[in-house]
This record gives sequence, structure tokens and C-alpha cells, in this order.
Amino acid sequence: MTTFLLALDQGTSSSRAIVFDAQGQIKAQAQREFRQHFPQPGWVEHDAMEIWDSQLATAREALAKAGLVAADISALGLTNQRETTVLWNRQTGLPLHPAIVWQDRRTAALCADLRAQGLTPVVQEKTGLVIDAYFSGSKLKWLLDHVPGAREQAARGELAFGTIDSWLLWRLTEGRVHATDVTNASRTMLFNVHRNDWDDELLRLLDIPREVLPAVHPSSHHYGQVAAAHLGGEIAIGGVAGDQQSALFGQACFEAGMAKNTYGTGCFMLMHTGGQFQTSANGLISTSAAQIDAKPRYALEGSVFIGGAVVQWLRDGLQVIESSGAVQALAASVPDSGGVMFVPAFTGLGAPYWNADARGAILGLTRGSTSAHIARAALESIAFQSAALLQAMSRDAVAKGGMAVSELRVDGGACANDLLMQFQADLLGIPVVRPQVIETTALGAAYLAGLSCGVYGGLSDLAGNWRAERVFQPAMGREQAQELMANWERAVRQVCAS
Repeated sequence: MTTFLLALDQGTSSSRAIVFDAQGQIKAQAQREFRQHFPQPGWVEHDAMEIWDSQLATAREALAKAGLVAADISALGLTNQRETTVLWNRQTGLPLHPAIVWQDRRTAALCADLRAQGLTPVVQEKTGLVIDAYFSGSKLKWLLDHVPGAREQAARGELAFGTIDSWLLWRLTEGRVHATDVTNASRTMLFNVHRNDWDDELLRLLDIPREVLPAVHPSSHHYGQVAAAHLGGEIAIGGVAGDQQSALFGQACFEAGMAKNTYGTGCFMLMHTGGQFQTSANGLISTSAAQIDAKPRYALEGSVFIGGAVVQWLRDGLQVIESSGAVQALAASVPDSGGVMFVPAFTGLGAPYWNADARGAILGLTRGSTSAHIARAALESIAFQSAALLQAMSRDAVAKGGMAVSELRVDGGACANDLLMQFQADLLGIPVVRPQVIETTALGAAYLAGLSCGVYGGLSDLAGNWRAERVFQPAMGREQAQELMANWERAVRQVCAS
């Protein structure tokens, strides 16, 4: 009998479902996009019911494509866009307001006020986070303050708050389970990552009643059963994790010093720090890593705002390529960028620079510069930004007595670009390793579910499943790589100063 696991991967623009076998190979998958709503500048919303409908539809479709029924699935794992906030009525099961998406900036003024009160050290020490509208706690406060009657209903215990994982758990179990896992809880700005519990002081600061909060469990845990009506039979829900922590787990990065980078529209790099909570001195945030038991596990995280999106700009803005896939051939038609440096700060710069006012620039142009040089510089900008993140992580790790990262595991759509991956290895001076299965976010959720139901005996089983498809070894001299990074940092300084 072959064992199968079903992963639900609920993202910012689409819902996906993937059926994996016990070896981590894909049996079938399905995907559906849903609408993005922008009611006013800086606001981003989703219809939580549409998210539920799209996610359920993909689960049914993936099972049908695989030729399987609910009884063939050992367990279901769930991974989700983090920080997106839903508030719903426990009795009716209906949201009180559209979901406020992680990208939404409506609470920026509130967060600025909290920073002005000198609360940054308190929040960082308890949660590992900076005070920012990105995180879901301020979004929940906005909903309670602005939806008529919400605070009164919350006080009576009639409302439930959750990030998308909690919302889907509620719907999948028909209201029997109101829960989340430690990784999603750690992104709320309300959760004490040392104690793995909601923090009373932080709840008071944001005026959040405990009555609306979900129970918090390890990422690998028996959360309950999918109601039979949804998928034709009950399925155990055994794993939940936010998307980036799930990808770290799917990459089998279980030990301190192991790191992964996801190359998507942006780039998200996480380095496992084991049981050691590290406050970054280099512009990163600390967060809970996926946990298989009650023991806290942590990671350092850094985000690049514009990764693969720079290729979309070459296609749609400059129109120098007809499709995103054409960028590698154009960039490879020249031996290097010819001194051109591209800083794609279209929406400011993320970690480790944190400069919201920076704007993009193409530097070093000469009469000899061509669209190929610009394309190459655009691709290289993804690697430069990621290298700056990894260097920051290594500095933090070494300062705490740890080891610098020895290899980088990669996933996401842009990791298929060989030219980019080779340049990344050259800059870093360490191997860049692309796995056979690059759907590591969904795979992590499946692995967490498989652990909870006994499909796997432990982490060693999962590490044994992990296979490299290609290893990119650094081929550039360290002196040349350091010179290139110095040129990049000089370009960043020019952008930030302008």
C-alpha cells in the first residue's frame, strides 16, 4: 500500500493543493487564483470565503487527478500566507470584514505611535519582531476598533480571530477547531516565543481580548479531522506552518546553521538557529521555526522585496523580453554586466537595509551598455540582495558563537535559472543546492502531517528523503566576489542617499 499525504498551500494570489507520496514525490496538484482587492491606497484585502472556496476546490481536484479518495490520505498538512488577518463570528462562521492582507499598510500610523512610545525593545525581546504594520496584531486591533459592535461581541466571546491557517482549520472542521501553530502565532506581535504563549503585556498594549485568540500547538500535531462532507471522508489534520517556515522544514533544514532561500516575487531567506533565540544586530528578524513538539525552535529571517519581480519589470516595463523565461538567454549573451549595477528598490529596500524611501536605479551605464547588460545586472541584483542577507545572518550567527552558513538550499520559481544560481554561489563562496522537488512549502506541510500520524519515524526519515537535483559550486575567486559585493554596497549607498 502506498502512503499519500495531502498538502494545502494557501498563498497570497492563489490556493494550491498537492498530493505527495511518502518519499516526497508529487502525485498530483491543482491551483486556483482568487481576486485581490485594493479599496484605497495602501490597503489590500481578500475575501476569506473566496479563499475557502478556492482551497476546498483545489483539494477536491488534486484528489481526483491522483485517482484517490479521502481514505487513501494518511493526513493533511496546511501552509499559508502569513499575517493575513480574519475575524469571524463563531456562531455563523462568517467573517465580519474582508481579510486584511499581510501587505496592507493601514495600521502604519498606529505602529509608528507604538515605536514613538519606546516599545520596540519590549516587542523585539518577547516576539523577535520589529513593530510594523506587516504583522497581524495591529490588523486585529484595527478590526476590533473599526467594525461596528466588534469589541462588544468579542467581550462576549462571540468572535474568533485567526490568520489564514486558523480560518481554514475552522472551515475544514466545521467550527470544531479554533487553533494555530507556533510559526503563525509568532507573526502576530502578540506571542511570546520564549514561553510559546500569548503575552498578556502585549495584549494590553494593543487592547486585544484573549477570548478571540486561537489555541496554539506545535506545527506537527493532531489538530482534528476534516469533516467528511468536504472531501468525501474524514482526514486527519496533522501539520500547520506559515509558508516560509514550512519551506525551511521541507528543505530538511532542521539544525542550527542550515539555511534556505525562496526565490519568488521577493526572496525570503531563513536560517535555523536551533533552540537558541537570537536578536539580530544586522537588520533581520527572529521568528519561531516549525516545531514537532513543545520545545521552542527558532530561525533568523530576512526578506528581499523585489526578487523575481525585477524580471517581470524587464518584461512589462522596459519590454526587453517577451517572457520571463527569456531573461536567462539574454543575460547569458554577454559575459558579465559590463559594469552595470541595478538596484531594484521599486518599493524601498528590505533586510538588511530597511530603507522604505529608497528608489530603484541603474548605475554604471556607458555607450557600450545594451539591454543584455541590463538584463544581466537585473538577474545579478537578486543574487546581490540575497548575498547581503546571508552575510548578515552569518555575522549574527558567529557573534552568538555559532557557525557561518556552509551551504544554501534554494527553492521558488527563479531558482530554475541556472545563471542566477551560479552567480549566487560565486558571490557567497559556498555551494548553492537545488533540490529535486522545489515545491518545498507544500512539502514541508506534508512532512509535518506525516510525522504526526506516524508515516515518518522522525526527522532522520525526512532528511533521508531530501535529494539534490543540482549543486552549484562557487567558481569565482574570493577577491573578485568581494569586489563585486563592495560595488553593490556602494550602489545601495547611492540609492539610499538620493
